[in-house]
Amino acid sequence: MGVRVVRLGSARAADEGTRIGTVRRPPRGVPKAEFASQNWYDVWFPNLAPSLETMKLGQAAKTPAEWAAFIKKYRAEMSTPESRHAIALLATLSHQSNFSVGCYCEDEAHCHRSVLRELLAEAGAAMVG
Repeated sequence: MGVRVVRLGSARAADEGTRIGTVRRPPRGVPKAEFASQNWYDVWFPNLAPSLETMKLGQAAKTPAEWAAFIKKYRAEMSTPESRHAIALLATLSHQSNFSVGCYCEDEAHCHRSVLRELLAEAGAAMVG
């Protein structure tokens, strides 16, 4: 049992379970009916995506200081009661089922999903990989 952090659009692991898209926008040019079959996501959950402003800050980050500013801002967004409840829910569910959360970014180290991985682990999630 556990939660994986994945790149959306990548091949699924055999026991990955439901794939949750924690992105601000759906994939471009893909019909909604094909999101799951093309390995994007089964459920869209933008609640755990950075705001548009914060997402742009992360995408533009070129230095460690700029990336740290993105992390600080995204963590602040995820500290709201609604986001904390969502993370706690996923952390609890990770002990009872397999699922994944993800984003489109190629490099997890330069993506909000690296921070989301930390937030889930801090909330006690059972992490896979």
